[in-house]
Amino acid sequence: MTDAAPVFGTVALIGAGLIGSSLARATRARGAATTVIVTDASERVRHRVRALGFADVVVDTAAEAVATADLVIACVPVGAQGLVAAEIGPALKPGAIVSDVGSVKAAVVRDMAPHLPAHVQFVPAHPVAGTENSGPDAGFAELFEGRWTILTPPDGSDPLAVRQVATYWEQLGAKVEVMTPEHHDLVLAITSHLPHLIAYNIVGTADDLAAVTKSEVIKFSAGGFRDFTRIAASDPTMWRDVFLANREAVLEMLGRFTEDLAYLQRAIRWGEGDKLFDLFTRTRAIRRSIIESGQETAAPDFGRRASPARERVPVPRPYGAGE
Repeated sequence: MTDAAPVFGTVALIGAGLIGSSLARATRARGAATTVIVTDASERVRHRVRALGFADVVVDTAAEAVATADLVIACVPVGAQGLVAAEIGPALKPGAIVSDVGSVKAAVVRDMAPHLPAHVQFVPAHPVAGTENSGPDAGFAELFEGRWTILTPPDGSDPLAVRQVATYWEQLGAKVEVMTPEHHDLVLAITSHLPHLIAYNIVGTADDLAAVTKSEVIKFSAGGFRDFTRIAASDPTMWRDVFLANREAVLEMLGRFTEDLAYLQRAIRWGEGDKLFDLFTRTRAIRRSIIESGQETAAPDFGRRASPARERVPVPRPYGAGE
């Protein structure tokens, strides 16, 4: 709990997956709102939210959830944000702030903004935190502590609304940065989206490799491959939408990565150890910088990736899960 005054009276969360359920838990634990309303398109998920008890109110529809809300956060996959905005637009009260948690921002602004009435403020956001787990049981209040949340307000946004949303995330323990939607998408393409694409691909390659059995892949997984499988276990629907929504930035980063990979291929082929050593030295320094900034731990990998839903301890990773 915190002694800080609530930033908002009522917060409505649409979607109760990892991020939505963590937001509900964190908002209540930190006293960032007086009332937390949660809804989800799945009746099964709504039933589970009621059983877990991390929301003050659980309702059946998004329109019902936002009717009295001061802050509305769409915690759904990027591809569904436009549909959510169309549903809640007529039900939003004057002065409400609408936000989201998607890891692509230009597409979210494009899809949501046309459906939102002039009497509300729109402040998109992306908490750069997550785990490979999903669903209402996976959430935990500490998920955002010490992690970055990026706000991408469109041109002409009300500075007071932006400040309120920033204060809300800060009260949840997050650090806040503001940038344009386009710059956000370029940054996340290299820091989050491309790593996920590589992870999905390398795990798929291992699965397709006829000369190595699946049992051997599982049995002899070293730290590197094990981390790839963790990333590749992320929600398929969310990441499908991310790659389609941020395709230009991802393709640009993928092109650069392919060129650099060809450089390494030549260095290995021709025995140019100095080039390999120079690259590995530079990348080691990046890893140390990430640890020093508090975005990861230097602890041994074994045993520190347990399910947060089970142990109730923060296990965030530096990749932007988003939803």
